Amino acid sequence: MKILITGAKGFVGRNLCEALKGIKDGKDKTHPNLTIDEIYEYDIDSDVAILDEGCKNSDFVFNLAGVNRPKDNKEFMDGNFGFASELLNKLKFYNNTCPVMLSSSIQATLLGRYAGSDYGLSKKAGEDLFFAYSDETNAKVLVYRFPNLFGKWCKPNYNSAVATFCHNIANDLPITVNDRNIELELLYIDDLVSEMIAALEGKEHHCEFDGVNAVLDDNGRYCAVPVTHRVTLGEIADLLYKFSDQPKTLAMPEIPNNSFAKKLYSTYLSYLPKGKIAIDLKMNIDNRGSFTELIRTDNCGQFSVNISKPGITKGHHWHNSKWEFFVVVSGHGLIQQRNIGTDEVLNFEVSGNDIKAIHILPGYTHNIINLSDTEDLVTFMWANECFDKNKPDTYFEPVVQI
Repeated sequence: MKILITGAKGFVGRNLCEALKGIKDGKDKTHPNLTIDEIYEYDIDSDVAILDEGCKNSDFVFNLAGVNRPKDNKEFMDGNFGFASELLNKLKFYNNTCPVMLSSSIQATLLGRYAGSDYGLSKKAGEDLFFAYSDETNAKVLVYRFPNLFGKWCKPNYNSAVATFCHNIANDLPITVNDRNIELELLYIDDLVSEMIAALEGKEHHCEFDGVNAVLDDNGRYCAVPVTHRVTLGEIADLLYKFSDQPKTLAMPEIPNNSFAKKLYSTYLSYLPKGKIAIDLKMNIDNRGSFTELIRTDNCGQFSVNISKPGITKGHHWHNSKWEFFVVVSGHGLIQQRNIGTDEVLNFEVSGNDIKAIHILPGYTHNIINLSDTEDLVTFMWANECFDKNKPDTYFEPVVQI
């Protein structure tokens, strides 16, 4: 399959190009039935010969090119309708009736706050042009009206509030939220790209519109990405400030799978300046070694790393309800546990050369001993709850009575 992408250097184009290159080069093996032989990447500063070659040879065209922040509003029509005309005329010139996807906007509904929008009018004109082209040539046309987009590589201070918020908060700059209750419909770039790949495979999602809302419909005239998120500006700002505080508090907000929070955190991280990529952690150091907290969570406990010097024993305490995993990743040690009120000691020899996870059981006093005379013992530790100094649930008692 040969694919033409216009607007290849833009936010959506860049993400889509990289995803398709991964499939083409065999790095992404999640689409075994999709073979990509050539990707024609065309943008405003590209040689027009690339556009001609793509229009002549492509089996699928993604038209992502467009204008959304011009100096003069008349450029909307030139950039959105005008280029679409040029693209479709070239396809007709080469008698290429391959499927063509159009990146339109929810503003093309021209409803509510979008009524009379020059941008929306230009997008609607582009849609009508594509539908007329389909009627004329019988080519398959996929028209997507995208809501607000966000994700890595989105340009801040341009046309995305999420990108601007992420960039500013990551760089300790102020943001402006005039009304925290304004709700946005947001589409994450990876969800958009997944839909574009589905379209290549003939598995696109169709829809009709109820006002500005897409309603999935197998027979719908338009197409839509099935997963979007409705979130207020206040919720976005609050989450981003929690992400920003994480290196100081070590508290990771709850980020469920496929949630908006998960996608927003990935987006936020992509805007971090170099000085914030490395995080200094507080090492609690004494003559036995060190103990360092890595991450604290509300519902999934905390993660830490313990370093014991040669010959050192740490621990000799037990918990009523807290349980832990100890994983030695470097060195040679012995983990001992004894059920309170009994004399039986459970011994687990551990080594970074044979990594295993050891349950630390409630009601068992336990320790960890560095058996080496020369090497530090490095242990990754997880506890099911964060340490609370007001309720530590930690009681001293030697594992082996002396």
